[in-house]
Amino acid sequence: MLNRRHLRIKALQNIFASQMTDKKDLASSKKALMESIDSVYEMYIWMLSLLVEVTEYTSIDAIERSNKHLPTPEDLNPNMKLLHNKFAVTLKENPDFKDNVNKYQINWMSDPEFVKGIFNALKVTPEYIAYLADEDNSLEESKVIIKFIFRKIILKSHNIIQAFEDKFINWSVDKEVMQGMVAKTLKNFTSEDPRKNKLTPISQDWEEDKKFVEDLFVYTLKNNKEYQELIAERTKNWESERIALMDTILMKMAICELLNFPSIPVKVTINEYLDLSKDYSTPKSNSFINGILDKILGDLKRTDSIHKLGRGLIEE
Repeated sequence: MLNRRHLRIKALQNIFASQMTDKKDLASSKKALMESIDSVYEMYIWMLSLLVEVTEYTSIDAIERSNKHLPTPEDLNPNMKLLHNKFAVTLKENPDFKDNVNKYQINWMSDPEFVKGIFNALKVTPEYIAYLADEDNSLEESKVIIKFIFRKIILKSHNIIQAFEDKFINWSVDKEVMQGMVAKTLKNFTSEDPRKNKLTPISQDWEEDKKFVEDLFVYTLKNNKEYQELIAERTKNWESERIALMDTILMKMAICELLNFPSIPVKVTINEYLDLSKDYSTPKSNSFINGILDKILGDLKRTDSIHKLGRGLIEE
């Protein structure tokens, strides 16, 4: 699921994109933000669908084997256990899953070589051979081979990774979230009744998180000039072109949180953006941003501009 850090990254990416274009349409920019967040969920559904397709490829493989020129007895009577994998069957019939497959128009079989490649890599592994030999057909046991397919076959497949990278521009950033969502789905599917299982939500409390990321994004852009003035006041000894754009955006987002989010402690805000600077800006950005934000925080405190709910939230 997306946590607040992930949502800050989404806001950061889209604010940066907005700053890099001459088109300053807030409504369009906000729409792009929400689409980038939805793409994480779409990626998750695509991955779940791929897992189902791999199990169903068992029947296609069986037909191909039976049509060999000289089929063996095993070719004519293949083990179809994976086709009836309880987790995959339950997922396939889950109403939410079916709705999302239709929503995102998911169809892996438009290029069946992807699924065939995964199945062929799977069927020669000791783990798959052991799975076929095991008579345990319980839901919990069915998850074991699905986890193996996901972690050791799919996520190790260059072709599949390339396919996801081509479809999802932020794959490298979002894949960790998607992997966590798949893992949570495997854990949460505990009933053989498809209607009783729930897919992993995009966040723990999407209504609250949606407001957080939208407000952070909109307030940062709307108050761009004001926040720039606060930064300029404390960077007089720096040539503006020497300050990385990403550093400026990170500081503006931090200022936005300090001023507009009363329930988020000051220390949390400062630490979050310092951490983001390590991943998204220059090697020297962390100390630079820390120094400038410390001065701006002092300015805001002196003008009584920061208002937090609860004791201790305003102290670093």
